[in-house]
Amino acid sequence: MADDIKNATTRITAATAFGMNALRPIMRFQVSMLRMWADSIERLAGNYEKGLEETEAVVEEQANKQRAAQG
Repeated sequence: MADDIKNATTRITAATAFGMNALRPIMRFQVSMLRMWADSIERLAGNYEKGLEETEAVVEEQANKQRAAQG
């Protein structure tokens, strides 16, 4: 009876280890995809901020030209 329990425990442990080893590459792939996604979001945010700054500079320049033309 004790040997049966020991064998069952050993089999469960082996199956768990096998499953975890099989999942490891999948988990690494998912982590790399999340990192790429986060990097893309950061780049998008940087480009968005850059575009806002450029637009703000153009608007300010046009406003200065209008003030100079009026005054």
